[in-house]
Amino acid sequence: MRKVFEIFLNKFITFICKVCKKNGTSLPGSIIYNYLDKNILDKINYPKYVIAVTGSSGKGSTSNYIYHILTNNGYTVAYNSYGSNGINGAVTLILNNSNLKGNFKKDVLLLECDERHLKLIFKNKKPTHMVITNITRDQPVRNVSPYNILGEIKKAIGEDTHLIINGDDAIVSELKINYKNITTFGLSKTKDSYTKNNQLSLDQTYCPICHQKLEFSYYHYGHLGNYKCPNNDFKRDPIDYEATDISLNKKTMQVKNSIINLNNNALYTCYNELAAYTLTNLIGLKDEEIIPYFNEKALPPKRGKKLMLKDREIIMLESKNENNISYYQSMKYIKDQKGIKTVILGFENVSRRYKENDLSWLYDTDFELLKDKNIDKIFCIGRFKYDVATRLEYAGVDMHKIVMATDLHNLLNLVEKKSKGTIYTMVCFDMTEVIKKLIKGENR
Repeated sequence: MRKVFEIFLNKFITFICKVCKKNGTSLPGSIIYNYLDKNILDKINYPKYVIAVTGSSGKGSTSNYIYHILTNNGYTVAYNSYGSNGINGAVTLILNNSNLKGNFKKDVLLLECDERHLKLIFKNKKPTHMVITNITRDQPVRNVSPYNILGEIKKAIGEDTHLIINGDDAIVSELKINYKNITTFGLSKTKDSYTKNNQLSLDQTYCPICHQKLEFSYYHYGHLGNYKCPNNDFKRDPIDYEATDISLNKKTMQVKNSIINLNNNALYTCYNELAAYTLTNLIGLKDEEIIPYFNEKALPPKRGKKLMLKDREIIMLESKNENNISYYQSMKYIKDQKGIKTVILGFENVSRRYKENDLSWLYDTDFELLKDKNIDKIFCIGRFKYDVATRLEYAGVDMHKIVMATDLHNLLNLVEKKSKGTIYTMVCFDMTEVIKKLIKGENR
């Protein structure tokens, strides 16, 4: 009876939230989990496929691709598309998609999961499949080290869990030492790969077995690339699902015998689409059931959305705070684009999870990439705009190019008057929404 009551209460609170026009994606689960029953998920009878998607970045886009492919092939899927990827959001979703007896009502449970919450969501009942996009230095106040993140992920892996991992990531690939049920995905060398590390810091440089310094024949970005231990204790093994003939200009890559279109000309898109292809192919879908949903029926990109400010194009590059790789990808993308460019950079809060507002990660991030002669102006916005400007000065950016936007409501007017060229917003998720509203004229 207690299980019936808890499931009913979760559904009822969700209903009340919707009546009150609140999203209600985590409140119901937080009440059930925190005040009534921390073991409620152990009482649910899960479906055949329980898919967890996790990693420092890319898990939202990868999950979205998987959902898109599965639902268009007839699977019923419960998916936390709204982004509540912690334990409270998971409880809300799972109970809302179960009947009062605790039987899950859909074919697939697909969860984008915060790395630190995996062990809570899958405390006893483990996922059938786990996709790990990458592990990088991320939210240092909360996670301290990438190896802490790896340790947290390991706690959610069951004996029968099939791991789908990024074989180019030397941290994620440490799982191959102790786990056997693994399928890898990765990218072959591209024209944009480089042989000399050009970043301030790497998150993995030593062999996890003998601790010799790893040798990289090439890098894609960060510590992702082709690595090997000089003692042959650890290396990038042949990849099970490898993307070849990657062309960011044409926005295509080849996987096995199929050409897959990219919805963005950024390298991280290759990883996200390839991870989704790998997972859906592994559970039985054929190329003709997968490829159309990257090509003819493709999703619009979650990052890199294009809007217009009068006659100027605005490209929205969401960059994850406290993650130097996320910022690197955005800045590398901006640097590679032709023509005159304007950049909007900044944030109101470092994190939505805590209030420490640590800024040390700014100095792990390669803002030197913004020393680009084609960048006309850089607008610093948000509560930490002076800290960001100081970091740009240390990076050697011409301070005459930096404009301090003290009035956010007047930002776009300022951009129109004081800059030229294509506009790139390189801001975190919450500030992206603010700028979108400004563009739509809601706050102008």
